[in-house]
Amino acid sequence: MISRVADHAFWYGRYMERAESTARLLQVTHNLALDAELSPEQCWRPIVIVCGVEKAFLAAHGAEAMGDRERVQRFMTWAEDNGASLLCSTGAARENARSIREVVSLEVWESTNELYLFVDRDETRAEYDRDPVGFYRHVRQSTQLCLGLLRSTMLHDIALDFVWLGVMLERVGQTARLLDVQHHALASAFGEEEGGPVSRYASVETALWLSLLRACSGFEPFLKIRHGGVSGGAVAEFLLGEPRFPRSVRYCVHSAYERLCAIRPPDQTSLPGGATLARLARLDTRIAGVDGASLGHVELHQILTHVVDEVAQICNGISVELLGLGRG
Repeated sequence: MISRVADHAFWYGRYMERAESTARLLQVTHNLALDAELSPEQCWRPIVIVCGVEKAFLAAHGAEAMGDRERVQRFMTWAEDNGASLLCSTGAARENARSIREVVSLEVWESTNELYLFVDRDETRAEYDRDPVGFYRHVRQSTQLCLGLLRSTMLHDIALDFVWLGVMLERVGQTARLLDVQHHALASAFGEEEGGPVSRYASVETALWLSLLRACSGFEPFLKIRHGGVSGGAVAEFLLGEPRFPRSVRYCVHSAYERLCAIRPPDQTSLPGGATLARLARLDTRIAGVDGASLGHVELHQILTHVVDEVAQICNGISVELLGLGRG
């Protein structure tokens, strides 16, 4: 496969997963802000941090807007100068799919195109003003349709490997940042910092930890495994290390490693990409060996920061070693 096609396939997967994750996070936070006993900034500031656009948001709106629900939502939904906004992510996914029409199936292209046209039309903005949660739900369902069609209508060959490699690396970064930021915020609010007091508002605390699970689509899987009480430690252990949950850090890192092995087999030492593959293998081994139940808050933060940094380096290594582009 030529590098141009591989690059578009990789970034199609990343942008589609980014759009799904952003829509889900906005939907969950919108509901959380209505029900939770948190300040507006505690609810909305984590979104711009998780999505990696804090500097851009501060430059555009200032620190006082971090607790402004409307400005955060519009920045993450419609801002044309925000690469993580739903408008930009769906547009970038569409452009990458259009550039490899000979690779993606007709169904994938049509669904991707319809998603962008839905987001970009004037009527949708009026619908968003009336029902933002319904809008986010529609975007989530459409992105999930596209991702499902990839697996069910395309050849399972190297092109799909590059798409799914992009999906998994984007997903692990999103989950790690979300868990790090939200776990810190909720633990601080409810006294689960090391040495902190026990919260007196157990029902509210439980609802907030469950909202973190919903932000990762992990509410039902968590309850099927954990029949006891909900705590910050249990949620962190699940989202970090549960090998059966497709959005956990462990699952995503291992799946990304398998996809990269399919693209660049470990025994083919003459092929480029060996350093990146080795780096991903080390990350996979380290995450598999972590005992999430024994992690304190500081150790969890260090692990998640390491994951985010390593994923960024791995993505850069893929661009440089395999694609020869160095695209960021």
